[in-house]
Amino acid sequence: MNRIKTTFLLTCLTLLLVAMGSAIGGKSGMIIAFVIAGGMNFFSYWYSDKIVLKMYKAREVSETESPAFYGMVRRLSQQAAMPMPKVYIIPTESPNAFATGRNPQNAAVAATEGIMRILSEDELEGVMAHELAHVQNRDTLISTVAATFAGAISMLGSMLQWAAIFGTGGSEDEEEGGGMAGSLAMAFIAPMAAMLIQMAVSRSREYLADASGAKICGKPLALAGALRKLHQASQAVPMQEATPATSHMFIVNPLTGASMMKLFSTHPPMDERIARLEAMASGR
Repeated sequence: MNRIKTTFLLTCLTLLLVAMGSAIGGKSGMIIAFVIAGGMNFFSYWYSDKIVLKMYKAREVSETESPAFYGMVRRLSQQAAMPMPKVYIIPTESPNAFATGRNPQNAAVAATEGIMRILSEDELEGVMAHELAHVQNRDTLISTVAATFAGAISMLGSMLQWAAIFGTGGSEDEEEGGGMAGSLAMAFIAPMAAMLIQMAVSRSREYLADASGAKICGKPLALAGALRKLHQASQAVPMQEATPATSHMFIVNPLTGASMMKLFSTHPPMDERIARLEAMASGR
């Protein structure tokens, strides 16, 4: 169901992009914006792992340096029939973890020092299985595609605003283009809609990673317990280095976000995630 939902949301982004191009009055603006956004996200796709790991001062560890943690990731990788990813530790007390990399052959998983202190071995295993599931499900690729479309739509929105202001937007048929008012409305509404769809894609992938991760480790209740602890601890000790641009990568939102509307969250409601894992454990 989550895969179907993701496909539907990406289709919506595609249709929204086409509609924006039509509103501008031709294909040229749409193609230029899409090429620029695609180029930016192509760079991000190939180098985002290095950028993010450096941003959070993550340090790669070997089996000699961290035998228990490294061995846990290797065991889970074998259970998931995946290549062994690189293993990193982030020097912060805020408990969290994320995965990055463009495919299973070029992946990395990272956990903070704080998460290792508050979780039991089974709970930490559930968290790392969740992160490996993100790699297995190609969520980095899906997020990049969603970001490409959302970025192109946002750029087209800016172009459309100026075109409408100076009267150069719309098609040759004024009624078909919707006029300046319609163009301005689309210029503001479409980028907002694209952002909401992109966040919905992120939330859908989190549900899928929870389910896949629980299957990899075979301990859905351990993952549910970890999420419960992480949700409380991350609110008490937010990650100071975290940014909105990278918050969707973490297993729980590293930003406090207490006043944010759930609609604008990159993560599903924690109660719902826990309830799904508990239902999975009971066979429902």
